[in-house]
Amino acid sequence: MFEKQIKIPEPEEILAAKPLPDSLKPIKAERDKLVSDVISGKSDKLLMIVGPCSAHEQTPVLDYVERLGKLNERVKDKLVLVPRIYTNKPRTKGVGYKGMFSQPDPTKSEDILKGIYAIRDLNIKSIELSGLTAADEMLYPANIHYVEDLLSYIAVGARSSENQLHRLVASGIDVPVGVKNPTSGSILVLLNSIFAAQSGQIFKLNGWQVKTEGNPLAHAILRGASDGYGNDIPNFHYETVMQVAEGYAKSGLENPAIIIDANHSNSGKKFKQQIRICEEVMQNRIYDRDFKKIVKGFMIESFIEEGNQAEDLVYGKSITDPCLGWNDTERLILDIAGKV
Repeated sequence: MFEKQIKIPEPEEILAAKPLPDSLKPIKAERDKLVSDVISGKSDKLLMIVGPCSAHEQTPVLDYVERLGKLNERVKDKLVLVPRIYTNKPRTKGVGYKGMFSQPDPTKSEDILKGIYAIRDLNIKSIELSGLTAADEMLYPANIHYVEDLLSYIAVGARSSENQLHRLVASGIDVPVGVKNPTSGSILVLLNSIFAAQSGQIFKLNGWQVKTEGNPLAHAILRGASDGYGNDIPNFHYETVMQVAEGYAKSGLENPAIIIDANHSNSGKKFKQQIRICEEVMQNRIYDRDFKKIVKGFMIESFIEEGNQAEDLVYGKSITDPCLGWNDTERLILDIAGKV
């Protein structure tokens, strides 16, 4: 039994009511090219997708992104910084805070219509403040059209990478889509997901039969795995990365690329370990030319204050997974830039 509560307008109506200003469209186009050129190999820069586990409140997120924009000016010759403005939060048990899209105020009940406007407002203000366009996760494929005009990078999570609709929708997105390995760690499943996203598709979406041409910029994110007992299995090490590279070579996929997610099962959510993981990966890039060629960047969970909290009592501190603090983040980004 479904109780109808609020009629949600079609994406076209929302975009007309809260459009990306014309003055920001050239920034979006330039940023899309910067990110795409990294994934395609046209650029030797590293992609850094960095920011909070979830964007639960506008003011500290804008504060964080403004800092990232200033840091970008110092490293833009080596790195492409993309703020994480993640507005949907997957829940293992299906309950709890689900992100700004569903719950624009984490202290109040869910209101999806307000959430859609809130995340559009947040992303537009973020571009205005920093000159940076963001990344978000496609947790619900039917919702991507409410925000895709604002984003330069979209991720498909570990729980979603085996889902057929996620794969199909990814095939029609015009910016790079990073597909995480499933929680099982299966590389075959990961490569199959990328193959589906890179292929043209015909399917039903939001009441329409739609056709896509395929997304050649769909690529892999290695985020670690979990065994049947919930133990973490890292997959950022040299051996696994080269196995994925070999799988790419055999599959004939376009634009072989791997992003290393330094948190989640790679770090066991021990947020400080992200620093060590990035350092190891950078050393492997120096050691092996093929490793360097395929590893295109990092995904890092970071906020103003390190760690996390149960409630939003500390400004700029995650209310979901623990994050690196700003000082460590700044040092890490500068260190990585120095090794590119």
